[in-house]
Amino acid sequence: MMLLRLVTLATSLLGLVTPALTIPSPAAPFKVKPFRVNLSKNVPHMLDLIRSTQLPAKPQYPGIGSSFGIDLDALKALKQEWLHDFDWEREQASINKFHHYAVTIEGLQIHFIHEKSKDPNAIPLLLCHGWPGSFLEFLPIIKDLTQQARTSTGRNVSFDIIIPSLPGFAFSSSPPQKWTLDDTARVYNTLMTKVLGYETYAVHGTAHGVAISFTLYDEFNATARAAHLVFMFFHPTTPEEISARNISLSPLEQFELQRSVEWGVNGMGYFVMQTTKPNTVGLALHDNPVGQLAWIGDKYIDCRVALTQAAGTSLTFFTGSDPRAGTAPSILTTNELLRCVSLYYLTGTFRSSIYIYAQDPGAFERVPRRARTDAPLLVSFFKYNTAFWPREVIAMVGNLTEYRNHDFGGTFAGLDNPPALIEDLREIGTDWQY
Repeated sequence: MMLLRLVTLATSLLGLVTPALTIPSPAAPFKVKPFRVNLSKNVPHMLDLIRSTQLPAKPQYPGIGSSFGIDLDALKALKQEWLHDFDWEREQASINKFHHYAVTIEGLQIHFIHEKSKDPNAIPLLLCHGWPGSFLEFLPIIKDLTQQARTSTGRNVSFDIIIPSLPGFAFSSSPPQKWTLDDTARVYNTLMTKVLGYETYAVHGTAHGVAISFTLYDEFNATARAAHLVFMFFHPTTPEEISARNISLSPLEQFELQRSVEWGVNGMGYFVMQTTKPNTVGLALHDNPVGQLAWIGDKYIDCRVALTQAAGTSLTFFTGSDPRAGTAPSILTTNELLRCVSLYYLTGTFRSSIYIYAQDPGAFERVPRRARTDAPLLVSFFKYNTAFWPREVIAMVGNLTEYRNHDFGGTFAGLDNPPALIEDLREIGTDWQY
């Protein structure tokens, strides 16, 4: 009950030149422009600030580690890596290998990546990120998804990949007041149908992207004809609910439930702050890259220092991700964290991004509800996610055709366990109506 009360309280308070995109006739009112990522001019100032940031000489109390937030030694190590090993120019060149575009929809500039398969029967797949993610978390899975493969039932499958940046994130303009995730879903449906000309498409979501994806699956059910989720749009299932429903859990599910309970007790601080005081947090950290690293790092992977004789100080990833992060199949490394934070800082979107909580404090609903569609719903969970819902509860919200639970990975599956996510997404092709 403590978890339910805390979650309820929190919610209640709360580039290279790319080729021109060939747009079908439905997109006539929209001007789609190739987009180049070029943030180099802001890098010297960012590095100057990182260099001049003075961190405390020692922890507030001995041995507290990351129990009260990001570990001081972890932050110091990340700061040194940012200054001496991280190379934004290298990252920017890598980012610009993909085809970026921008289009204005409902007065907002929407940045998106569009990578097309060579297969004329490819399924359009919209990938929706949340906070503190970005389009970056999906880059590792693009190539494999655009290539032809087979589902577990032997059907051919490939995808056209579309990855928009949320309004107020990266290169998408900040939305007006009272903008909700339902509004974003409407804009995304316009992007897919009226801008890109797809009659139907599939959608995948993580974090806030799950709420957007479910709205598309539910309200735009004529066009969104399959959904794949790695999180849910409603509050995590509590132990009391599981007992009341007489649901039996596997050892993996019991582990996930315990993590979910712990997150509800100890992991909600950022949620409350960003729902009730986004301007305080946003202004304090606006021109403070190391501050943004501490804030995002604590939520994104919660770096915990592990001292090893062989390698000195190394960072392992604890909350919200698999502690084996950075070891195959995970590609969630400290460089990936620094790339994420650099994008937030260099685009000046940290403050506008966290407003996603205050703008729509009820985005994650209290109870499950059934979507108004017969389209397939596929769900994948990963052991070190921050919340848990059993299959029996998920089956209440849609036409659940696939449920998989992986013992490796966490919240950001595109980085934590790319092969598993790719394989699971391909299962969309099993029931897709061509």
